[in-house]
Amino acid sequence: MPLLILLLATVSTGCSLNTKLETPIEMVAFSSLSEEEKGLIPVSPKDSIVQKVTVHEKIKPYIDQAYGREEIYSVTFNRTATDVNGDLAVFISLDKKTVIGKSFNQKQE
Repeated sequence: MPLLILLLATVSTGCSLNTKLETPIEMVAFSSLSEEEKGLIPVSPKDSIVQKVTVHEKIKPYIDQAYGREEIYSVTFNRTATDVNGDLAVFISLDKKTVIGKSFNQKQE
């Protein structure tokens, strides 16, 4: 019986060591913001919309021109619109770790 307990403890510990803790994409985006931009977020970085989007003409000027893929992640922080700009969006590569640009969405009239 003690051998079985030791074996189970070893297996469960070994499995947890192999589990890779990945930073949530919202936090990757949040950490790239300036202090002024962080101040626009009223609640939490989790109050955002994450979408995989196709790189199109409206996004291209705001992302790293060396980024050669057709898709990116867009993290749009809710309730960050100002009188002039729409909500703040951060663009992240498909590796979910590399910030490749940011912009304010167009203000909805």
